[in-house]
Amino acid sequence: MHLPRPLSALTAAALLAAVTFGPAHLATAVAPTQDLPSTDQLTSALLTVDDVGPGFTEVPSTASPGPEENPTPASGCDALSALITMHTGEPGPSTPHVEVELDGQDGNPMVAEALTAEDPAKLTTDVNTATDALKNCHTITFDAGTDDTVTFTVTPITLGDRQDAPAVRLDGTLAGVQLNAFVGIERFGTVGLAFAFYQRDGDSSQLASVQYRTAVAKVEHTLGTTAGAATPPTAPATNGTAV
Repeated sequence: MHLPRPLSALTAAALLAAVTFGPAHLATAVAPTQDLPSTDQLTSALLTVDDVGPGFTEVPSTASPGPEENPTPASGCDALSALITMHTGEPGPSTPHVEVELDGQDGNPMVAEALTAEDPAKLTTDVNTATDALKNCHTITFDAGTDDTVTFTVTPITLGDRQDAPAVRLDGTLAGVQLNAFVGIERFGTVGLAFAFYQRDGDSSQLASVQYRTAVAKVEHTLGTTAGAATPPTAPATNGTAV
């Protein structure tokens, strides 16, 4: 069975929106400081099809439905739903932010990643807010705006090498098809990483963990930093245009 792509893509986009920093959660625009990595540097640190393996394609942002296409895409978990709704329709401030969605064949699996650079104090607040939302969520239902809905149970897990890095797995079924999603967040000084992985017809976390570790390692290598570090990346900042 092939699930409707809007539901699969919306679920992945909504999960990513919930734990994305900066643009998703700032009420007013904040000018980036001079020592933040630029948009170009963040883009270089994002996963690409070459990183995740054969069979994946990058999905243009215009082709991937986001939470804004359904103002209430999630229910049943107030903390995560509030963060998703906060993202919907809110213009992004001028702070370095990039994201990507990579789809396997027929959209299975899906990998989504976002990187945001912002003031250390603001990033600390954003990380704590997203962490609390993940910890306090036990079930959540996603609605594609059609008759298709799916309810996931939410369980804390460890996706990468750091035990303290917040992450959860979501398990649900739709018309007898097993669905899983994995969400993780990480901090690299002044850069926050939000990661989402979505798959059907399987329950193993192995591939999600591999892709998450790949994402973390690429940020560390590209920006010259360490996962969980409070100090800014050492890669020299450039004058890339913030979005």
